[in-house]
Amino acid sequence: MSKERVVVGLSGGVDSSVSAILLKMAGYDVIGVTMRIWGGEPTKTGKRHSCYGPEELDDIEDARRVCERLDIPFYEIDLIKEYREIVLTYFKNEYLKGRTPNPCIRCNQLLKFKALLEKVEKIGIEFDYFATGHYARVDYDSGRNRYILKKGVDERRDQSYFLFSLTQNQLSRVLFPLGSYRKSEVREIAKKSGLEVHDKEESQDFYGGDYRGLLNVKPSSGPILDRYGRVLGKHNGIWNYTIGQRKGLGLQSEVPLYVIDIDPEKNAIIVGEEKELYREEFIATNVNWISIEKPENPMDAKVKIRYKSEETECTLFPLSEDKVSVRFRKPQRAVTPGQASVFYDGEIVIGGGIIEK
Repeated sequence: MSKERVVVGLSGGVDSSVSAILLKMAGYDVIGVTMRIWGGEPTKTGKRHSCYGPEELDDIEDARRVCERLDIPFYEIDLIKEYREIVLTYFKNEYLKGRTPNPCIRCNQLLKFKALLEKVEKIGIEFDYFATGHYARVDYDSGRNRYILKKGVDERRDQSYFLFSLTQNQLSRVLFPLGSYRKSEVREIAKKSGLEVHDKEESQDFYGGDYRGLLNVKPSSGPILDRYGRVLGKHNGIWNYTIGQRKGLGLQSEVPLYVIDIDPEKNAIIVGEEKELYREEFIATNVNWISIEKPENPMDAKVKIRYKSEETECTLFPLSEDKVSVRFRKPQRAVTPGQASVFYDGEIVIGGGIIEK
């Protein structure tokens, strides 16, 4: 009986490298693939370890050396054009609309778990599963007849937030070998295996430079208003601001002022006091019910409105097939359009969507 074949998405970092080690130890036929996405866009702040930046060439070589060490095949897949169309265009458009994008979720949904695998198949590689170094877990619930996305055991490293948009078909072919491991254990495995990347610095951000260099737009000044429409100052482009921001406003006031809203139609930034940042509810669109069928009635859950935020209790009110109203038990600060809101029931990811308003 032939071994089941797994394609592992390698970033050149310790997590994906250890995923390949664990899968090989488990008896799978392992193939390493790395996305080439850096298109040579200029950075304004030099190198900084990131997912997208000029240091990508070093990461690709690290991935290649890991595969040589493990004696598994390695393929470099050119996705520069696709990344520009799928991720960078979205990134720019969201900022120009006065929203704060989450490129990692977009990349997972349409590039890493879709376009990459389509190219792998196109060059003739057949495989049974696709694996990554995400700290998350997938189970099959026979009662629901669905694949269930769950948090990683290491809650400090849990990355299920970034995976809510995957489909049942994608989950059926995904392996997350690190889901039951803690980061310290992963580094120890890499060290014992003799991998040079065992102490490699982690990616800290999406882009290795000033993100405004990616937007490639001219300054576009507009008014900074209070909630009553009074002009308090000028800004030099709505894409320079996000909800909750205080720095860089250039305003003099007796009380601290924060960005509480962005109006792209008026090219305006609206500011207010800290208390005006709190919201009792919001609308999420492009909702994906990943682990359950779409609920017909309101349901209680917990929600994260950004990756680093704490989960908070809420009630979900389905409005349509892919739209939901989310009502907090306690008002939350700086609910930011464009960011992902992900819904949880304990360790299970129920689903998620994009904060609309």
